[in-house]
Amino acid sequence: MPNSVADLRRIWLCADDYGLSHGVNAAIRNLLELGRLNATSVMVVTPAFTREETASLAAIKASSPGIAIGLHVTLTAPFSSLTGKEAFRSVGKALQDSMLRHLDTETIAREVKAQVSAFQDMFGAPPDFVDGHQHVQLFPQIRDAVVTSVCEALPQAWVRQCGRLSPLSARLTDRKGMLLDMLSAGFRKTATRRGLRFNPGFAGSYDFHANAHYAVLFPRFLRDIPAQGVIMCHPGFVDDTLKRLDPLTDLREREHAYFAGEAFPQILAQHGITLL
Repeated sequence: MPNSVADLRRIWLCADDYGLSHGVNAAIRNLLELGRLNATSVMVVTPAFTREETASLAAIKASSPGIAIGLHVTLTAPFSSLTGKEAFRSVGKALQDSMLRHLDTETIAREVKAQVSAFQDMFGAPPDFVDGHQHVQLFPQIRDAVVTSVCEALPQAWVRQCGRLSPLSARLTDRKGMLLDMLSAGFRKTATRRGLRFNPGFAGSYDFHANAHYAVLFPRFLRDIPAQGVIMCHPGFVDDTLKRLDPLTDLREREHAYFAGEAFPQILAQHGITLL
C-alpha cells in the first residue's frame, strides 16, 4: 500500500452511456456526486439526452472541476443518425463492413461532427475526450473518420483506446479483450500519426452474462492499470427506456451498488489508486 497520497496513481473511472435513459443518467450523477466516478461519456442521439439532464450533469462538473465529460460517439443500431445520411448498422455488421472497407468515411465524419456540435450546443463547451459506444471508434475506417473529426473540431481533446497492459497470459482467456487489443493497436497508430493524445491503458471489459460477479471482477481491472488509464463501467438504474434500447440492464444496477458501497474506496486504496 502507498505511503502517501503522492504515491497514488490517478486513473479515470468512466461511466459510459450517459443519455441512454433517465435511470442510467440518475445512477451516474449519483456516483459522480459521491466521488465514486470521475468521468462519464455522453450519448447525444438517445432519448435522455435533454437540456434538463445535461444541465444537471454540467452543474456537477462545475462544482467538481476534476470530473471529465466526454462524447460517446454512437454509430450503431437501434439509434438513429443525426445527419440522416446513413442508417446505423448493428455493431456486428458495422465491424464486418469496416473490416471489408465498405463504409463511407466522409459520411461517418459528418455524423461525428454533428454529434460533437450537439454536445457543444447542450453543454456550452466541447467534450474533454471522445470515445465510442460499443467501441466503434476503434473500427477500421471509423477510426480514420473519428480521428480526423477530433483533429479538426477538438484538437485539445484526448481519445480513448482500449488496449490493455496486462501480461499476455492474462489476456488470452478474454476473447473480447483480445479483439479490443487488436483494434486498439491500429487506433493508436492512427491517433499518434495525427498527434492526438490517448489513455495509456484500459480495463473494464467483461462478458455481460447474468452470473457476472462484479465485486470479483473489478479488483482485477486495477492490477495493471497505469496512471491516467481508463476503466470503463456501466452503472445505471433499470427503467422502461433502458429495457427497450439495451440488453445490459440488471448488471448496471449491480455495478452501481458496487461503486456506491463501502468496500469500493478500500479496494482503490489497497491498489494505490485515486480518482482525485
